[in-house]
Amino acid sequence: MPLDPITVEVIHNYFLSAAREMERNLIRTSYSTVIYELNDFGLGIYDKQFRMLSEAPGLAIFTRGNDYGLQKTIEFVGEENLAPGDLILTSYPYWSSAHPMDVLAVSPIFARGELIGYTAIKQHWLDLGQKDAGYILDSTDVFQEGLILPAMKLYKGGVIDQEIVNLIRFNNRMPDRCIGDMNAQISACRTGERRMTELVNRFGLDTYFEAVEAVLDHGERLARARLAELPNGTWEAEDWIDDDGIDRDKMLKMKVKVTITDDEFIVDWSGSEPATKGPMNMPIGNTLGVTALAFKGITTPDTPANSGNYRPLRVIAPPGELMHAVHPSPTFTLWAGLLAPEVILKALAKGIPDRIPACSGGDVFDVMGVGVHPETGAPWVEATNEGVGFGGHAGGDGEDAIMHLSEPGCRNVPVEVLETKGSWMIDTYHMRQDSGGPGQHRGGVGVARIYRFLQAANTLATVKKTKSAPWGMAGGHDALPGQVIVWPGTEKEYINGAIHTPVDAGDIIENYSGGGGGWGHPHQRDPQHVLRDVRDGYVSERSAREDYGVAIDTANWSVDEDATATLRT
Repeated sequence: MPLDPITVEVIHNYFLSAAREMERNLIRTSYSTVIYELNDFGLGIYDKQFRMLSEAPGLAIFTRGNDYGLQKTIEFVGEENLAPGDLILTSYPYWSSAHPMDVLAVSPIFARGELIGYTAIKQHWLDLGQKDAGYILDSTDVFQEGLILPAMKLYKGGVIDQEIVNLIRFNNRMPDRCIGDMNAQISACRTGERRMTELVNRFGLDTYFEAVEAVLDHGERLARARLAELPNGTWEAEDWIDDDGIDRDKMLKMKVKVTITDDEFIVDWSGSEPATKGPMNMPIGNTLGVTALAFKGITTPDTPANSGNYRPLRVIAPPGELMHAVHPSPTFTLWAGLLAPEVILKALAKGIPDRIPACSGGDVFDVMGVGVHPETGAPWVEATNEGVGFGGHAGGDGEDAIMHLSEPGCRNVPVEVLETKGSWMIDTYHMRQDSGGPGQHRGGVGVARIYRFLQAANTLATVKKTKSAPWGMAGGHDALPGQVIVWPGTEKEYINGAIHTPVDAGDIIENYSGGGGGWGHPHQRDPQHVLRDVRDGYVSERSAREDYGVAIDTANWSVDEDATATLRT
């Protein structure tokens, strides 16, 4: 007799609740702002066939990438070698689906003497003995990118292996913080184990296994129903990344072909850039993750994710190209993964233009400071991402200054926290006027943040979308791309692409995030909406006249109707 739907729904919500409790545990007990403020992690609960049952996404692409990492980890260790209380760490990027500092933790779940599934958490560690403190922008092989942990049991039968802890500690510039974050990661895994064991003890193994199949099948049905609403066809698109960190003059091509059939959604990355010398290469698990994120957003954005949602998706990425790194290719700067969902949407816009927005700011515009804190004498590393403008779309304007679509569960770090943790001050933080692409529906605006260093340090700007503009659609204009400006002393230096540079006390770095592209011709925009944008500071009076053909009387804050009619004709 099939399991009744009420019991299935109760168990499904138990999966979801357990994942959220793992997330809360991780955030409450971690040491670093990159975890408890930025949410630079991805975690999920899986069945014994590596199928995701629930997640609590911070960096959403991590969670789907964990599917691949979990499978490779267990293949290496061997399911037959697992025991209750085990916990495995891996930082091998071609398995873990990220760079080595994004460490994957996996723990098997046993209930009533049987393996029933796994917890998996990937999170960013502040250090793992990589060649440069903070972040790497110019590695040329994986051996420069940090300590490689090849799926090693940190816990065996519930007993910690202190030799592995010592290995991590002695290959770390900030061992106390990293070991603290590691313990938070382990604790969150254990939370998921306990909750799933309690679930099986309450309902029994047979009911649990039957509910798993019902939940995943339901996820598949939802995705296929939405897929059936999309037109069949094949569409291609490409875009460009600033550089690979080594050859600063060569932009990198991302090319995608998207095919929709009655049964499949096929994303083919063949024809993208060959493997790069610098660290822009994507582990295949990461490519699967970012592609799945785009598919989820198109088909089932309004329901919790599980592996059933992704059954209609097929991804093609030839080994040895940009989107499928092979050993020993460097993978540290994973910025191709940020633009990947945008390129998929750009291709789909040719087939379903009314459902696809223009390009967003296209990056997370991360700035990092690395130094020694003057009060504590301890090393500090702090970073934050910036909000970007989202693209305008057929239904309205793009959102202003929100997290890039590759990290929908992430946040940025509050100004007060950044200034407390690091030896710098935030002089300015505001919306970036005129950064959104003009259109009938305006692209959202990015932000500007200006950092002033209080003592000598190093600064990084991990930015890879500054040389090409976020594209508009349906006659909308392109947006302003991001930009980084460094003031060493009194000299202003405009930077294209990422930087890693020493700074002195008083030096300034200005970080400007990109806006979203416009949708529809700007002269079709309601003049009253343009007036509102000028009053709010999102659009300048000059842009109102030159781009939108709207004359604003700033003395009375009104639209000059006659002058506007003349401008628009």
